[in-house]
Amino acid sequence: MMEYKLKQLDEEKVFKDPVHRYIHVKDQVIWDLIATPEFQRLRRIKQLGTSYLTFHGAEHSRFNHSLGVYEIVRRIIFNFQNRKHWNPDERLLCLCAALLHDLGHGPFSHSFEKVFKLDHEYFTREIILGDTAINRILEHVEKGFSQKVADVIAKTYPDKLVVSLISSQIDADRMDYLQRDAYFTGVSYGHFDMERILRVMRPTEDQVVIKSTGMHAVEDYIMSRYQMYWQVYFHPVTRSAEVILSKILHRAKYLYESGYTFELKPIHFLSFFKEDVQLEEYLKLDEGIVSYYFQLWQDEKDPILSDLCERFMNRRLFKYIEFNPNLEMNEWMDLYQLFQEAGIDPDYYLVVDSSSDLPYDFYRPGEEEERLPIHLLMPSGELKELSRNSDIVEAISGKKRTDHKLYFPKDRLDKLTDQHLKRKIEAILYKRGEK
Repeated sequence: MMEYKLKQLDEEKVFKDPVHRYIHVKDQVIWDLIATPEFQRLRRIKQLGTSYLTFHGAEHSRFNHSLGVYEIVRRIIFNFQNRKHWNPDERLLCLCAALLHDLGHGPFSHSFEKVFKLDHEYFTREIILGDTAINRILEHVEKGFSQKVADVIAKTYPDKLVVSLISSQIDADRMDYLQRDAYFTGVSYGHFDMERILRVMRPTEDQVVIKSTGMHAVEDYIMSRYQMYWQVYFHPVTRSAEVILSKILHRAKYLYESGYTFELKPIHFLSFFKEDVQLEEYLKLDEGIVSYYFQLWQDEKDPILSDLCERFMNRRLFKYIEFNPNLEMNEWMDLYQLFQEAGIDPDYYLVVDSSSDLPYDFYRPGEEEERLPIHLLMPSGELKELSRNSDIVEAISGKKRTDHKLYFPKDRLDKLTDQHLKRKIEAILYKRGEK
């Protein structure tokens, strides 16, 4: 086993990459993991879910991203060589955890998870620890190695420095997806000086810290993240597509539970509808399969399922207005009733969607989702929390921004023949302006 752990390829392999130029693989273990069916499946899961319907270039996959995170961690480890607090024995563990951190993502990721009450982190652990090619390779490194990898990804591994490389407020995961998503969406927001950040990263006993001279590069990174969330990840058009996707899955589940006879029996969804999903079934469902069903469900007899699938496949998305649920719930209830009178099912066609983000947080011990702050290493050797030195970061620290939109099918309203009812709906919807 030790020979396998140390085994190097006869010749270094490289992947050409648009973000990092090249991704370098020298370890036999890493090369073997990439070749597994479980890892290759990530080619069939988009990194940005439905964002391709907003940004046509956003067709990149979890496979791309996972290789990118591996490459960043590989470079960080190279820079950490011979530095205090870095244990070179953890090198392969860090590389494997970086490569495999997103293994459990399902089709359309978060939207899919919400409907079927799934957790991609749970399935990541199941793939790593279960009867899989991934597990057999990891256990060939040494007995119990798969558990170590799972622990790093679950943030329970004892060496907190190792965990911080994969999961922290300035980790390899975020540094890759910000740049990669910016590249493929064609926006400029996600760019920052990663080369500088990697040069000023230093290992400590508990986490990675940043030399104080690199503070401005970190400020740029945090602002890039802030902009990407609101300009790309929470784009209202992408959210419209996610709303329709979610409603398709809800409708299909409802029809199955109601005894509806599908023209195309949803055999790949049955365990998801029953909320009893086994690993083998989970791994078989990718975005190609889901899109296949959506394509054919356009011809289903159920008018709601058929319409929603046609909208998703042909990008006939819902329109939206700004919505404040604290102030406007009475209006929403009025709209709900008016939609019912109009024969437009409000459970599927009148949807409030909310997004929120916390761009940077200082340490709040005991609170849910504790976040370790970014620390600056001062010339004196003292560690200082980033927002205490940066006015820019202080201005956004701990401030959670939330945005609410109300989505609806404008084309259905335009076709209403009852003009009185139509005017009543429009009077509520358009007083703030539909978009």
